[in-house]
Amino acid sequence: MPSKQGLEREDHKRDADFNKALHGNSAKATGGVAAMFSKNKEAKKAAMDEYFKHFDNKRAEDETAEDRAARTKEYATLTRHYYNLATDLYEYGWGQSFHFCRFSPNESFYQAIARHEHYLAHSIGIQEGMTVLDVGCGVGGPAREIAKFTGCNVVGLNNNDYQIERATQYAVKEGLSDQLKFVKGDFMQMSFPDNSFDAVYAIEATVHAPKLEGVYGEIFRVLKPGGTFGVYEWLMTDNYDNDNVRHREIRLGIEHGNGISNMCKISEGVAAMENVGFELLRHEDLADRGDALPWYWPLAGELKYLQSYGDLFTILRMTTWARTVLHGIAGVLEKVGVAPAGTKKTADALAIGGDSLVAGARENLFTPMYLMVGRKPQK
Repeated sequence: MPSKQGLEREDHKRDADFNKALHGNSAKATGGVAAMFSKNKEAKKAAMDEYFKHFDNKRAEDETAEDRAARTKEYATLTRHYYNLATDLYEYGWGQSFHFCRFSPNESFYQAIARHEHYLAHSIGIQEGMTVLDVGCGVGGPAREIAKFTGCNVVGLNNNDYQIERATQYAVKEGLSDQLKFVKGDFMQMSFPDNSFDAVYAIEATVHAPKLEGVYGEIFRVLKPGGTFGVYEWLMTDNYDNDNVRHREIRLGIEHGNGISNMCKISEGVAAMENVGFELLRHEDLADRGDALPWYWPLAGELKYLQSYGDLFTILRMTTWARTVLHGIAGVLEKVGVAPAGTKKTADALAIGGDSLVAGARENLFTPMYLMVGRKPQK
């Protein structure tokens, strides 16, 4: 498939062959742990090498514009291999909706996750019978929830074959195959015709784009005139100063642990929406609402955020001692051949990402839920 100028060339056969070699039949496993231990070792090493070459021995104080440009140039490969490595760990540790959310006191984790998805669907105005695009759909958790909540039909776009297989399997299991379809593709160069969708949403996915104007421009193209696009975007706040080494350390840690090539600031995200032609209906940092419980509490490892006994494992596993023990066990399982090589290194990278997310929030440098809602003008 030909690529747009300056973007990675898509090769769906190559990706499908690699997916089969790495994951085999593990997409059919019932959970993240079961799937985690059945990977091809050589293929996983190849994925590890491709991903970590951008971050190993890269220090914030030494980072150059060329380093960021190299990651940005290979945005699609970097993202695809990140999720080849991290998807099972995400499902094990977080669930099937790979995003953060706001919390209310005494609200369960999964209830809060679903409410965050409902709020976006409501903000966009998704209605029953609409055809809606989910940009960067993961394993389909939000698509399933929004389809059930609104009665719409969702097309999920994803550049990772393994996640598409997982998403398709879950849709069948929940009897939603008539409402859900999952498509392989790069959101920077979508294969959909112009004016295809009644509405579009993205939940913490377009941060993987090398340039927000690129992905927002594609969304604008495939959205019908008068249609609405809503996004929860990962952005550095406008307090971020790239000349500040501490700020760069936090930003690089977030990128390292989350498969991101090039984070940008709130002002740049808002400008990108407007520059591609959207009429911006609202934009707000939902992380700045002053909630009693911060969005990052599941990552913080602090017992003061305990709401119920069900939260105890979530909190304890993020403490330093628990991570040391669990990651040490992963290392032992690698050595005896039970877990594939790279399991511990991937878990360590996710921990770096988690710590950096918490630091970014506490120092008012980062938000994972900058809500922007834009309308494509009627012709």
